[in-house]
Amino acid sequence: MTAPHATLGAATRLLHAGAPALRDGSGPVNVPVVRTSTVRFESTAAYTDHHHRRMAGERVASYGRHGLDTHRALEDAITALEGGHRAFLAPSGLAAISLVLVALLSPGDHALVADSVYSPVRRVDATLLQRLGITLEYFSPSQDDLSAKIRHNTRLVYVESPSSLLYEVLDLPAIAAVAHAHGIPVATDNTWSGGWFYQPLKLGANISIQAATKYIAGHSDVMQGIVVTDTPALTEKISTAYEALGLTIGADDAYLALRGVRTLPVRLAQHQRHATQVAEWLQGQSQVGQVFYPALPSDPGHVLWKRDFSGASGLVSFAFDDDADAHTAHGFVDALHHFGIGASWGGYESLALVAQPERLREHSAWKGTAPVVRLHIGLEDPADLIADLEQAFARVASRPRLAVA
Repeated sequence: MTAPHATLGAATRLLHAGAPALRDGSGPVNVPVVRTSTVRFESTAAYTDHHHRRMAGERVASYGRHGLDTHRALEDAITALEGGHRAFLAPSGLAAISLVLVALLSPGDHALVADSVYSPVRRVDATLLQRLGITLEYFSPSQDDLSAKIRHNTRLVYVESPSSLLYEVLDLPAIAAVAHAHGIPVATDNTWSGGWFYQPLKLGANISIQAATKYIAGHSDVMQGIVVTDTPALTEKISTAYEALGLTIGADDAYLALRGVRTLPVRLAQHQRHATQVAEWLQGQSQVGQVFYPALPSDPGHVLWKRDFSGASGLVSFAFDDDADAHTAHGFVDALHHFGIGASWGGYESLALVAQPERLREHSAWKGTAPVVRLHIGLEDPADLIADLEQAFARVASRPRLAVA
């Protein structure tokens, strides 16, 4: 007899959410990949019935863009993961962010955005939202009085925790309490945790957004975004914009993301173990001025992280000491053997990238001038990664420092 859903552990719910039903006494473990652009109906009455049910908000398909079995299974799994009401699948993480902004904001509206969010949000602002007469105002989660910044036309508070690049941990319950007191919904980017180590909808957020490209898929072979809502009212708003924009993803990508979800807990546990070892080792290096990793007791966000998170992912950033220059940081990354150089993360492989100074300056919490390197610690043996980092530090220490224009 199957245990009641409410009594199941999070990993059990995640593994079984969206699993295909048995028919005629048997069935596949995995949901089949259902590829189609056209849905057939047995009669015009059946077609009309499906259309009306869909317009009423029911998850049925009258066209391939609406998704079929593979899409539904992924939506169900992510909804279970985030503890939400409904999930929407988008072609990329940025597409998912843009969907939320367009769905909830209209000409003349104002939104408050944490200044440490994923940098392309600012590009959406500058190239699209401003043209539509929508105003985004950036605020410091740690320094500003959020309530003093709320206007009569503020319609959304948008944050990311931990923040991009430096992993500043936000007090989401406090932010949500202020926003909700003014009737304003809160949306948050939850990509850093993969939805596994952090449950923002339980902490006051109303919308959780992920780039499933990262930890959900987990193998660096999918581009995908996901939006999860917490109530039917927000589901309806997102659904209206989703339909109008014609957003969809391919069935194969939905399948790959669903495959990744099933192993998310064990992969993230391994990423955390390896990243913690690397972060602790980095703290002991003379060329390192500061390590950014919320699980470290020395990290400024550690107390909030310990309160609100159940773990940490594979992202570790560090600032060189004040004597280092950009040439040092670029030389360090170029000297690495086991780290690829790439802008993404969340896959099984380790990556390294020098943070762009202009991106760091967007973070009000960043007061330094030393170069910063972001590492994604993958599933390789951490001893090999540490040895690689050690030889890279040694190589740049032996080089004469040159000014970079």
